[in-house]
Amino acid sequence: MLKRMAKSIREYKRDALLTPLFVAFEVILETTIPLLMADLIDFGIDNGDMNYILKMGLALVICAMISLAFGVLAGRTAANASAGFARNLRQDMYHNVQGFSFSSIDRFSTASLVTRLTTDVTNVQNAFQMTIRMAFRAPMMLFFSMFMSFRISPSLSMIFLCCAPVLGVGLFLIMNKAHPIFERVFHTYDRLNNIVQENVRGMRVVKSYVREAHEEEKFDKVSGEIYSDFSKAERTLAFNMPLMQLCMYVCMLLISWFGARAIVASGNNPAVGMTTGQLMSLLTYIMQILMSLMMLSMVFVMITISRASCERIVEVLDEKSDITNPVEPLETVPNGDIDFDNVSFSYGKGKKVCLKDINLHIHSGETIGILGGTGTGKSSLVQLIPRLYDVLEGSVKVGGHDVREYDLEALRGAVAMVLQKNVLFSGTIKENLRWGDANASDEELVRVCKLAQADEFISTFPDGYDTYIEQGGSNVSGGQKQRLCIARALLKKPKILILDDSTSAVDTKTDALIRRAFREEIPDTTKIIIAQRVSSVMDADKIVVMGGGTIVDFGTHDELMKSSDIYREVYESQTKGAEEA
Repeated sequence: MLKRMAKSIREYKRDALLTPLFVAFEVILETTIPLLMADLIDFGIDNGDMNYILKMGLALVICAMISLAFGVLAGRTAANASAGFARNLRQDMYHNVQGFSFSSIDRFSTASLVTRLTTDVTNVQNAFQMTIRMAFRAPMMLFFSMFMSFRISPSLSMIFLCCAPVLGVGLFLIMNKAHPIFERVFHTYDRLNNIVQENVRGMRVVKSYVREAHEEEKFDKVSGEIYSDFSKAERTLAFNMPLMQLCMYVCMLLISWFGARAIVASGNNPAVGMTTGQLMSLLTYIMQILMSLMMLSMVFVMITISRASCERIVEVLDEKSDITNPVEPLETVPNGDIDFDNVSFSYGKGKKVCLKDINLHIHSGETIGILGGTGTGKSSLVQLIPRLYDVLEGSVKVGGHDVREYDLEALRGAVAMVLQKNVLFSGTIKENLRWGDANASDEELVRVCKLAQADEFISTFPDGYDTYIEQGGSNVSGGQKQRLCIARALLKKPKILILDDSTSAVDTKTDALIRRAFREEIPDTTKIIIAQRVSSVMDADKIVVMGGGTIVDFGTHDELMKSSDIYREVYESQTKGAEEA
């Protein structure tokens, strides 16, 4: 896991390596200062030697200033390295998410991915900064302080070693108990983000059904779970400080007691026992050891918190798409022929098969209508064409070649899809349209918008094609959003155009004008239209009637009116309803 995370350090490796070096110099100088203080007391103050006091005082100031400089440099390089590491980590995760297949996306909820890219990365960033600075500073401070204290008095310094096993066992037990709680907390964060996203996205529905109280109750419940778990974890982690302070203050009392006795017994003679300056420096080293253990405890706490975050981040980084390019992919799609040969499909191993034994052959330039009830596999069928999913059995061919033989970018560049959930991004209408062709001229934008019957309403906006679209297209109607998405798809100049119930929000007249534009302007493009209205598909070359994940009937409108009870029933019910209206 750590090896996988370390790959994201990259260009910040220099700062990450310099930080421990600067910390080492800082610690060496800090542990030298108590020795100078001991000499100042024993040979300067006790002897009343002002020259010696001034000399040692100057040496102390110089050491302190240099130590401060190394501390500043260490802080700066640690901040650069940690912030850069976090940036690279987010980029690596985001880039990997862009390569996810739909089945990979199905494994991670949107809320979970947002939490991992924000909260989890921040936790890891903080842990990384503490690791390259405090995790080096604390052990080094502990080692040098212990070394110096043993030089002064080995017998008194042995008191420290008695505390080490107690602290080690205590910290291990605390970490072992807190880690599972933090793992649970971050999964609860996913649920909290999901509730917030759903509530904000569906605010109009919430208000129209007066369900604000229900949504608040859901939020309060999950928020309460986070509070409860965090409180429990923090209470567990809070034991490390009292435990550490207990051990260290016991050490200070014992050293003060035995040290004072040694000074009295030796008459403050360094040759015989211990001096006042040595005891003072030993107490300073105790404080340094105390500080280093405090820093270690903070590092352990941060590592405990970030460990769960690391595991969640690595899950995203290690996720590999099950849809990849072949070794020698085809770079060009010759035409819009589509062949489904004995195709079966499910959304994952062990899941229900939603398409069974599909055989369908579509010639380039044909218009194919697909009709069927909810859950009959219409959307699943067309998503196999641009290889958003792979078949379970059989094969899907485009232009005479299995879609698995194509380069993914080449295949999807030849297929334009307007999905059920039309998505517009924050930006102007022009910027949204140019998703279809980044280099399209303004004239081309107008042309495709006229084909999609969008130019008329765009012209009524004060800023025309420069009108800003809010996030999710909230400032345009459903029908307008659908027409903009159709125009965007046409701008790709695709060999295959798929409309997945993409004209449901437009009136029948506009729907008819769009279909007429398709016939006249893009006759060589294969057009697949999924619709709930018979009027949207009745003039298609062929109509597929689906039911239960299979093709129930196939033919023209006239043929199906004679041979298909399902089609005739749907047609008559919709026609009768229209006449009554």
